[in-house]
Amino acid sequence: MTTSPPRASRRPHRGTVRRAAALATAALTSLALLTACGGPPKDGGGLTDVRLSASTPPARGDIDSFSWALYAEPPTLDYTVAFDYPQNTILSNVCESLMRWTPGLTTEPGLAQKASNPDPTTWVYDLRPGVRFHDGKEMTADDVVFSLGRQRDPDNAAAWAQVFQNVSAVTKSGPLQVTVTLKKPDSQFPQYMATAAGVVASKAAVEAAGKDYGTTGGLACTGPFQLGTWNKGQSIELDRFDGYWGTRAKAKKAVFRILTDPSGRTNAMLSGEVDGGYLIPTESYARLRDSGAGTLYFGEGLSTVNVNVTDMKGPLGDVRVRRALSLALDRGGFVKAGLGGAGTATNSLTTRAAWAAAPEHTLKTAFDSLPPTGQDIERAKALIKEAGAEGKTLTMATSSIGQDVSLLATAVQAAGTRIGLDVRLKTIAPNAFTALFTDPGAREGIDMFPLTYYDSITDPLDLLSNFKTGAYMNFGGYSDPEYDRLVEQAAAVYPVGERLEIEAKLQHRASEQLLWIPVAEWPTALFLGKRITGAPTTISYMYYPWAADVGAAQ
Repeated sequence: MTTSPPRASRRPHRGTVRRAAALATAALTSLALLTACGGPPKDGGGLTDVRLSASTPPARGDIDSFSWALYAEPPTLDYTVAFDYPQNTILSNVCESLMRWTPGLTTEPGLAQKASNPDPTTWVYDLRPGVRFHDGKEMTADDVVFSLGRQRDPDNAAAWAQVFQNVSAVTKSGPLQVTVTLKKPDSQFPQYMATAAGVVASKAAVEAAGKDYGTTGGLACTGPFQLGTWNKGQSIELDRFDGYWGTRAKAKKAVFRILTDPSGRTNAMLSGEVDGGYLIPTESYARLRDSGAGTLYFGEGLSTVNVNVTDMKGPLGDVRVRRALSLALDRGGFVKAGLGGAGTATNSLTTRAAWAAAPEHTLKTAFDSLPPTGQDIERAKALIKEAGAEGKTLTMATSSIGQDVSLLATAVQAAGTRIGLDVRLKTIAPNAFTALFTDPGAREGIDMFPLTYYDSITDPLDLLSNFKTGAYMNFGGYSDPEYDRLVEQAAAVYPVGERLEIEAKLQHRASEQLLWIPVAEWPTALFLGKRITGAPTTISYMYYPWAADVGAAQ
């Protein structure tokens, strides 16, 4: 939710099947996506001067078509289960939500031209008039009620169901108005209406498609592109929708090429077989940057790489052991080898960008006095001795899914060895790694595993709520009544500044306990060949119609 599979987040919220799968998958997927090779960078070293770009140059004109590398084929394009990179990279251009996440990671009106909050438990969405679905029919309030209802229906096992946990009713309050009634104030719900949780599709068309919706035929949405030809196992084509209510897409067609081999994706970009792609294999960063075939960009990813603690009944149940491992980790070495140099060692579970709206005094509460990022082997050894954990065995899951996974596992093993722990690696096949997020049985006998987590909204609570008692991603079973109280308190507060003050306390508490061991911040990577430009550099592409901005570079 989702991460390399360890890339978790997203999507969903972290508490139900949806978050679970979503996050899990997201997490897993992420890592898988981001990197799919084991071993050190094959170009001789990582990048040393990585700068984040706010955007790519705007397109200078229209283009007939462009091609895009996709690391995996989506099993379905049903928006209710769109919790992974492949699905959302495509769906963000076809299906639209009530609100919209912008390239700058802020929220603006989407299919709803206005969202109002007349009281703490009511959200009213006034819809844009004249919006047409791809079949030509106009969007109405009935379509919105139906679409959000699919997310809430337990029979659908929607990946985003957790977002609606506090929703008591979604009703039509006018021809172009929908009212959402909450059981209690929920500051997170309106933010998630800019993700796939807030997608609107045609009620008539979805019902007509039945169980085949998302796998055959159209998607009955409103975006700048509509689903074209889907060549299973090879490519998915999107055709420009000329009846779009907003700014017309610059390309007549976008072709997503399914290239599962990371070397194959890189070579396709270098040769011009595809024009670009997100989720660049980390071992290919330097090669692509220096190729002259295009430009490698980095943007804000709202992503952190962590060690997820899954078993607190064993040695890791002692915070001193968790602190010792953190002190022994070579974060800088991992960033260079595992992330290709494109990352920053961190002691924070959340990214600084997630706190963009916070005043200085709140930032101090959130980030001051966090555990150090540098190594202190002697102090770590002392903690292990103090905890009586010398010689204790820990099992770390690893996989060839990506070097951000495999090399982090190796780094943790090396850290443990240096301080007197016996860290053993358990290799899990890439296609089974996702089970760590969805199946408690798959986590049996495992104490920790690599997890890359990305936020789906620009709010630290997206990650910090994972440590609430019973939360889906709370695999270690951590439980603290005061932490739970703060999560509930923050979720109920709408004013951003006041909410962030509470979340800063949560950040400090979670970091002090090292509920996950933070390792690095990781940006989004984007490669554009010489023909095209205009794509956003940030993780906004998961929910923003980015392909509509892609056009001719010359």
